[in-house]
Amino acid sequence: MAVNPKTLPKPTPETQHFWDGAKAEELLLQQCDACQHIYFPPRPFCPDCASRDVSIIKASGKAILYSYVINHRVPKWADGPYSIAVVELEEGPRMMTNIVDVEQTPEALVLDMPVEVVFDAVSDDITLPKFRPAGDAS
Repeated sequence: MAVNPKTLPKPTPETQHFWDGAKAEELLLQQCDACQHIYFPPRPFCPDCASRDVSIIKASGKAILYSYVINHRVPKWADGPYSIAVVELEEGPRMMTNIVDVEQTPEALVLDMPVEVVFDAVSDDITLPKFRPAGDAS
């Protein structure tokens, strides 16, 4: 799927580690050192206990398809239709993404199906984590 350069994420000091990890094809999350809660999106404190003692951990890249919509109103710069999805990572957090390498139909996009992360370098600076059905080769 093509990406509109105007809509690319803009890393901040709080999210830079995530984007650096994605560029290195690693899905990075944060874990609270005080309560062990693993969370996403990145922020400088734990959303459960508010501790600022947090560590960056590498996620497995495994998830399940939690929810999605299929966008049929495709902008001129994109290919479509395409899915806008929420996956639940093996580590617990949920993240918004796209499901790729599969037909974009309700028959193919089955809730709770196993998916795995793949990385799409959409610019020199930004690599987006997307997900495909687990076990598929590209």
